[in-house]
Amino acid sequence: MRTAILFFLALPALAQTPDWKALRPEILQHYRSLIQINTSSPPGNETLAVDYLKKVLEKEGIPVQVFAQDAKRANLVARLKGSGKKRPVLIMAHTDVVPVQREKWPVDPFGAVLKDGYVWGRGSRDDKDKLAAMLMTILLAKRSGKTFDRDLIFLAESGEEADPTGVGITYMVANHLDEINAEFAITEGGGATSDNNGKVEFVTVGTTEKVPRRARLVATGISGHGSVPRVDNPLIHLSEAVAKVGTWETPMRLNDTTRAYFEKEATMATPEQAARYNAILKGGAAAEAAQKYLAVNEPSKYSMLRTSVVPTMMKAGVGANVIPSEAEATLDIRALPDEDMNRFWEEMKKVINDPAVRIEPITGNLRPAGPPSRLDTDMYRSIERVSRGMYPGAVIVPTMSTGASDMAQLRAKGIPSYGIGPVTSEQDNAQYGAHGDVERLLESSVYQFVEFTWRVVMGVMN
Repeated sequence: MRTAILFFLALPALAQTPDWKALRPEILQHYRSLIQINTSSPPGNETLAVDYLKKVLEKEGIPVQVFAQDAKRANLVARLKGSGKKRPVLIMAHTDVVPVQREKWPVDPFGAVLKDGYVWGRGSRDDKDKLAAMLMTILLAKRSGKTFDRDLIFLAESGEEADPTGVGITYMVANHLDEINAEFAITEGGGATSDNNGKVEFVTVGTTEKVPRRARLVATGISGHGSVPRVDNPLIHLSEAVAKVGTWETPMRLNDTTRAYFEKEATMATPEQAARYNAILKGGAAAEAAQKYLAVNEPSKYSMLRTSVVPTMMKAGVGANVIPSEAEATLDIRALPDEDMNRFWEEMKKVINDPAVRIEPITGNLRPAGPPSRLDTDMYRSIERVSRGMYPGAVIVPTMSTGASDMAQLRAKGIPSYGIGPVTSEQDNAQYGAHGDVERLLESSVYQFVEFTWRVVMGVMN
């Protein structure tokens, strides 16, 4: 009780604390309504969600702008004006979701079904929960009647789910940056993990991410009859090259985020785990052994230590009795934020060491590299402060995502961006997480996450 009292006293006196229990029906209505709008990408149709948000926001007197490269895939920007004493804060969520295989679902994936204490539906974890939380945050800020020191900007953006056309954040940054430029941004990319009894053990805050970079390996030779072996058979050369890059242990390199991550992990791990994490931090021979363990047993942590190279597709041949003249493999490369890719391609060429195989970097609408967001900003401190108040005893950990998010485009423009998320359990993360066959989120976590988001934002508004 004393912890809770101290937490509320420590909050800046920015706005009257909402009646969270009374707000639950409204929160649930918006959350479920957004899930029920099918914005699967492809094709997207995110304008349907924008139309819903626009109606809600304008009803409350919040000005809205709609920007679209594709009329069916619009982006929405709502701005609550402040005094201008400080730079704006951007709260952001994407409106598209990944496709579904309906036969895998025990309920309608777009029904937002309430069952067993959960809300079931595609987007319930990625990203309609954040969308509802950001919506409620700007609504509650408006209702408070306060004039804040900053503008509060809400961006509902399209095309986040690996969309190559750049209809969302890429389009907004390139064409309407002034409408979303801010001192800080928050969006998806972190979360709180609870034990089996619902106690939150640790909170992750996304502060950086690896950068998707892809390439093709292409081997060429002379085609011929399968009955006559050839030393220039492209499949043989390609297979050897794939094996080399697939087992290539690229150099380990820590940044501020990953160093802080392993330091925090070591404080809450078993003695055996802590020894490995501390070895990683110290380097040397012990670090080599620790990395080999992580590669087999904790591959996501292993990936955080280096630029990763993963062969994902191979293509060759037209018949079982035909030696092809060309064979190719696709590599999914997730680069550390500061990776020099020109130097990296040269190193890969040395690793392959075969003139019959060439490396073709795949260019296009790739997320840009940007510096990790600092850990000493007002926004990060607000996330820490609110996490300690709402989740007493939890360890708060900055993290580098091995995946990708639309924070990359913002960080590349100098906007420190932080990933947050709701409370989930390890079991739900494994079985019902984002992009899974079935997606769900505890109803209680929805309400808690809205409160968490509001408190974090209010902590930086004055």
